[in-house]
Amino acid sequence: MPHLRIAEAAALLGVSDDTVRRWISAESVPTVSDSAGRTLVDGADVARHAARASSPGDRTDVLRSARNRLAGIVTKVQVDGVMAQVDMQCGPHRIVSLMSAEAVRELRLEEGSLATAVVKATTVIVEASPRDAR
Repeated sequence: MPHLRIAEAAALLGVSDDTVRRWISAESVPTVSDSAGRTLVDGADVARHAARASSPGDRTDVLRSARNRLAGIVTKVQVDGVMAQVDMQCGPHRIVSLMSAEAVRELRLEEGSLATAVVKATTVIVEASPRDAR
């Protein structure tokens, strides 16, 4: 499962770092420490709080023509044969993308993964950075 720094989780959910820390304390959200001693939360636990989210910004500095990019967190992945359904919470928006099961495997999408939905007309394209696709 991917792990996120508190600041990353807060940005994805559109809340302050302190709010995430309060959730960790009050709701017993489990944490781990990375090699630098920073507190990390499991991406799946962040995904469970996604309904409380507001819109996060684009996490990349790449210039592109697509304007409808929604950074968010994967909340559910259903794979059935050759097709898959990927649900994401992108701020207040729930995005559902239908894609090949092969694409889900290649992007290593799972609950708690960070991803960006690119919406063009009625098509949703999901991107994941190499850091997130481990």
